[in-house]
Amino acid sequence: MIKKIVEKINILLKDPELKRKLLFTLFIFLAFRFFAFLPVPIINLVKLRELFSQNQFLSLLDIFSGGTLINFSVMALGLNPYINASIVLQMLTMMIPHLEKLSKEGEFGRAKINQYTRMLTVPLTIVQAIGIFMLLKNQKVIGVLSPLEFFSFIVTMVAGTFILVWFGELISEFGLGNGISLLIFVGIVGRLHVLLGQTATIFNQEIIFNVIIFLALSLFVIAAIVFINEATRRIPVLYAKRIKGNRMYQGATNFLPLKLNQAGVIPIIFAVSFVLFPQLIGNFLKYVKNPALASMGTFLSTVFSPTGFFYNFFYFFLVVGFTFFYTIIVFNPQKISEEIQKQGGFIPGIRPGVATKEYLQRILYRITTVGALFLGVIAVMPVLVSKLTGMTNLVIGGTGILIVVSVILETFKKVESQLVMRNYDRFVK
Repeated sequence: MIKKIVEKINILLKDPELKRKLLFTLFIFLAFRFFAFLPVPIINLVKLRELFSQNQFLSLLDIFSGGTLINFSVMALGLNPYINASIVLQMLTMMIPHLEKLSKEGEFGRAKINQYTRMLTVPLTIVQAIGIFMLLKNQKVIGVLSPLEFFSFIVTMVAGTFILVWFGELISEFGLGNGISLLIFVGIVGRLHVLLGQTATIFNQEIIFNVIIFLALSLFVIAAIVFINEATRRIPVLYAKRIKGNRMYQGATNFLPLKLNQAGVIPIIFAVSFVLFPQLIGNFLKYVKNPALASMGTFLSTVFSPTGFFYNFFYFFLVVGFTFFYTIIVFNPQKISEEIQKQGGFIPGIRPGVATKEYLQRILYRITTVGALFLGVIAVMPVLVSKLTGMTNLVIGGTGILIVVSVILETFKKVESQLVMRNYDRFVK
């Protein structure tokens, strides 16, 4: 196995095109980490770090921003506004005929929807920037600003988010893998040494038995993630003999692969963006002068505490819901059944047409249920581990592990597919 991996890496480095893509991706990573340590001048970093040490919500938010928030860099808001805009556009695509028509128009339609996503990202970024500003102002992290300074602060936050979106699109077009997922991956890995250090301080206060449980669970989670991501239900499809023009095509047997986790890591990323929003609104409202709004903000902050039951129940529900939602988008049983019928194929024991569509839907919902429940359990894993081991301040969670492992597997598969396209005989043996 190790020999094969080394051989694939050597082939990757010898191929000029793939080597160029790899170097370009690494260059974008370097630029991203540079911006992550470029702070906004008006922020008191000492008070900001004190605030983060006392607020578990902000610490969790910082993990997914890749450390840009605790340094309050120009990219402090990260990709959250863009991800939220993408979710809204995907939902609208299913409800608005014009957007649905655009989504079926190939490259032009995707470019147009991507343009609408960027336009929607602007107001969402402004709203989140104002919310963060008010939160930090109430915590005395930001002093009194003039209108011009406040305007420049908002513009800086919007510009930082769009630079990050631009980086993601550059990687997707000229680099290796999905740019947005890779940037989130780099952000989490960039904070890994800090997370390990914080977790090590917990171990100094806990018995060795808890440490063993933690390590065993970590290995189990990684193995389970790899197994679920690779698990596939292969549905046999038979093709009868057919005649086209003057040629006869022999019958063949093929397989339709249905992955247990069709949606990959996308549901987790979507759910994180949504589940953190009530806590952000609560932290903003509880410092306003209106007593009713302040009490509502305190209620939201308390109920949606990262260690609370309702927060984790809502998180679990969102992950499961987004898994089904995204799976329906990427896999259309109606379209697949029509394609099989057009090519003269059929599933053994199932009539072509409507019966095939219903059969595929039934299988898809069953396996998606298993995958969705697995992702949901992984999402709330930190709380489960904390209850089991007693380590209440556990930092490293299943969500971060899932994103890191899934992105590595996805990127590795894309590299493999590009290598196969170049007819590397040694690689496919």
